[in-house]
Amino acid sequence: MEADYVIVGAGSAGCAMAYRLAEAGKDVLVIEHGGTDAGPFIQMPAALSYPMNMKRYDWGYTSEPEPHLGGRKLACPRGKVIGGSSSINGMVYVRGHAKDFDHWAESGADGWAYADVLPYYKRMETWDDGGHGGDPEWRGTDGPLHVTRGPRENPLFKAFVEAGKQAGYEATDDYNGQKQEGFGPMEQTVHKGRRWSAANAYLRPALKRENCKLINGLVEKVVIEDGQATGVALAGGQVVKARQEVILAASSINSPKILMLSGIGPAAHLAEHGIEVVADRPGVGQNLQDHLELYLQMAASQPITLYKHWNLFSKAMIGAQWLFTKTGMGASNQFESAAFIRSKPGVDYPDIQYHFLPIAVRYDGKVAAEGHGFQAHTGPMRSVSRGSVTLRSKNPQDDPKILFNYMSDPSDWEDFRRCIRLTREIFAQNAFKPYVKHEIQPGDAVQSDDELDAFIAEHVESAYHPCGTCKMGRRDDPMAVVDAQGQVIGVDGLRVADSSIFPRITNGNLNGPSIMVGEKMSDHVLGRDPLPRANDQPWIHPDWETEQR
Repeated sequence: MEADYVIVGAGSAGCAMAYRLAEAGKDVLVIEHGGTDAGPFIQMPAALSYPMNMKRYDWGYTSEPEPHLGGRKLACPRGKVIGGSSSINGMVYVRGHAKDFDHWAESGADGWAYADVLPYYKRMETWDDGGHGGDPEWRGTDGPLHVTRGPRENPLFKAFVEAGKQAGYEATDDYNGQKQEGFGPMEQTVHKGRRWSAANAYLRPALKRENCKLINGLVEKVVIEDGQATGVALAGGQVVKARQEVILAASSINSPKILMLSGIGPAAHLAEHGIEVVADRPGVGQNLQDHLELYLQMAASQPITLYKHWNLFSKAMIGAQWLFTKTGMGASNQFESAAFIRSKPGVDYPDIQYHFLPIAVRYDGKVAAEGHGFQAHTGPMRSVSRGSVTLRSKNPQDDPKILFNYMSDPSDWEDFRRCIRLTREIFAQNAFKPYVKHEIQPGDAVQSDDELDAFIAEHVESAYHPCGTCKMGRRDDPMAVVDAQGQVIGVDGLRVADSSIFPRITNGNLNGPSIMVGEKMSDHVLGRDPLPRANDQPWIHPDWETEQR
């Protein structure tokens, strides 16, 4: 078992790299611990709450008891299936704000400013606005990843955007184009009614080539000889050899775990577990970030929400229509309106995101509110809290210890209270008057800072966007794990390419940026010149210093 390039993890970035390296004629072997993504639970967009709760498709990680959330352990699902988390996620497609990537470059990820990454976003996508407008010149036309928009037929989707405008916010036709800030349509990785995961977009076409193979296995560690990665060791004793490079694309949870098991990480932590130190990199597993969110739920005064489908008969009808025609309610993730706003004057680009959903239900599909309702998922985008991924033991079968350290800074609480109050103001606008009965959650009784804090502590959930644990930076940065080409500092022939390399979390959902990392990193691996930089100037609110909207 050997190849030029061995990619660990068939997730968002790994699939993209496999496609680009195989396309360039390289001999590629992808190792994935999970199994097939066949079947309606993954492929039907509206069924998104199912795969996330199926052990078969999910590593099933949970955080350690979170000290600032009363010791709650929060779920941290990661895809254990081809396509990785792009096969179990909510299919929401967000590139991130231009300033996110400019911040990456300023913090030491040279060559990763927005002007550098925009050409890769264009290369990777085929964008279809469904006749709803947008910024075609900012978008891609012939990439493997299909990005579409839901039909937005439910009147609540329009009401949400109207209410935002009535509250004085900007509208935007395309938050992935020139102007992220504002209210407008949400985009999804759905193509012809099917979930367009990284497996469908990249891995299947790659595997059609003779020079790309997929094998199933659990990678225990990277084999390193004289400072050079030469392959990986699988559970069961098999070694897969890499003639050129080993590329870790195993997620922000598993990539640092594999590095530490291989002797790359904080020396004292490795010594604690009796692991011989190959490279002392104190940043491995540190800098863990995520987005937290709350659902603000409103009871509806009219029976127009998706609650009317919350029964077995209706679900069966939707499922049958989807199975035979790939159309109907089953063909959308139901997140069809969105917003990005700034929390206060002096914030130069949006730091709050909204997903709007025309039913009041938990993301994991476990609890539907009584009767008709709708909700907005909201939370701050750039918390200053940082956590870590560490080893529980040196046994590769053991889950790592994941401590997000959520809400560890007073600014987190202030930001969340502001999110709730700004959202209530949006729901109070005239556009929602025909539809709002009362507030279900938190409920009108919850008003003071203390009451809001208690609600936040009890109800806040992860938006499932962990990243940052193998930070990309300059080689002289002691906390950097990889350089701007993704090469692990201190070991030759080893790269990391997934959301773990993000220096700081981006605005919005992380699937888009993770695939972009795979796309861009493949050019670094191939020794190609990066795509020419873009000159497009993103929109920044002209009065951001003095106005919140």
